[in-house]
Amino acid sequence: MELAPPRPRRKPSLTPMIDVVFLLLVFFMLASRFGQEMEIDLPLTAASDTPYRGPPRLIDVMPDGVMLNGVPIGIEDLLPELGTMMLSHTDAIILRPRDEADLQRVVEVMESLAAAGYETLVLVE
Repeated sequence: MELAPPRPRRKPSLTPMIDVVFLLLVFFMLASRFGQEMEIDLPLTAASDTPYRGPPRLIDVMPDGVMLNGVPIGIEDLLPELGTMMLSHTDAIILRPRDEADLQRVVEVMESLAAAGYETLVLVE
């Protein structure tokens, strides 16, 4: 009984591995862009090219309260404290829902600001 001659070994194809490495590279390049903080320059008016320079007015809407510029504050104290930061009722106020705050809570804060006469509310993620 004669043994068959040994078959030459095929080299494994590198194409699938290169495809996987390329897909991982694209994934990590795109995913790394989402975690970057952005600086937002709000103009004083829509027609102005001057960046906003007043006090920050960021309201974080939490499930059980609000924070003004990162400081916890009661909803009843929000409007008087915010009034000291406003130059006019058309100045922009940024609202940011946080920690699973539901939509109803955000709407309640927006309604209280609108009832106080604030006209420019910006909702961000």
